[in-house]
Amino acid sequence: MKPVIGITMGDGAGVGPEIIVKSLQHKPLYEMCRPVVIGDAKMIEKAVRIVNGSAAVKAIHSISEARYEYGVIEVLDLDLLPDDLVYGQVQAAAGNAAFHYVAKAVELALDKQIHAICTAPLNKEALHKGGHLYPGHTEILASLTGTEDYSMILYTPKLRVIHLTTHVGLLKAIESINPERTYKVVKLAHDTLTHAGMTRPRIAVCGINPHAGENGLFGNGEEEEKLVPGIQRAVAEGINVSGPYPADTLFYRAARGDFDMVVACYHDQGHAPVKVLGIESGVNITAGLKGGVIRTSVDHGTAFDIAGRNKADEQSLLTAIRVAAEMAPKQ
Repeated sequence: MKPVIGITMGDGAGVGPEIIVKSLQHKPLYEMCRPVVIGDAKMIEKAVRIVNGSAAVKAIHSISEARYEYGVIEVLDLDLLPDDLVYGQVQAAAGNAAFHYVAKAVELALDKQIHAICTAPLNKEALHKGGHLYPGHTEILASLTGTEDYSMILYTPKLRVIHLTTHVGLLKAIESINPERTYKVVKLAHDTLTHAGMTRPRIAVCGINPHAGENGLFGNGEEEEKLVPGIQRAVAEGINVSGPYPADTLFYRAARGDFDMVVACYHDQGHAPVKVLGIESGVNITAGLKGGVIRTSVDHGTAFDIAGRNKADEQSLLTAIRVAAEMAPKQ
């Protein structure tokens, strides 16, 4: 059976509704998954008109009602937004609704009614105004699933990167890395790719210092202290992981096909090569969520400046939906 992908609408005042409608006009998408939107049907109807689309919009109230037919966009209609919502503005109602779309998606995923979640962008300021004080989607998902150990994966057609640390300063990032975290992230990478159907995935770990420390020449032995014990523990469990390798050559090697996933030590180490190689089709994946919840997302924001104007490009969301289908459990 093709996996059911729950697509959350994100902030209704942003480009989420438009890129959802544009993505669901791609007929081949329906050959690999069964998409259903979790949001407000009236905003999807508006988006169809804005993008000059031809799809019909059908409001449903349970996943069992969905038929997943191309040409009909089915919306699990939470009906949370006011009729006078304004495009391109931070609004508490939109932030509150975006939270509840995700909460509903998590509920459905944990109940196995959907097989993966794909999120359109939300606005953090609107989210906070709506009373939900989270930094973003990832933290919402972690909270709703009761997950403490999770990580971000960035995906492009040529490169997959998982992070030991993300949104912290560089000094704090290095301080936060330890053998236990290294092991857990390597295992997350292995488990995520294995659940997606990959046999014995090849994982490589970046060094922290230039040239991965070059046998103590650079740094203060961070690789040997913080990375190597975690890598060795994973190897002892049969995980196909190696490193640490110099980051300046590892991403090139991974992009040419030597490895299936790279473990980056800090935000910019992993994000910069991904953005260079595929910002237009970049996808954000949250790995390690309890209950086996798979979540993918676009690698861009709400784009308030062009919302409601039929200028948003759907390629990142289209790729995110496809990756959600690929990453959905195969067993």
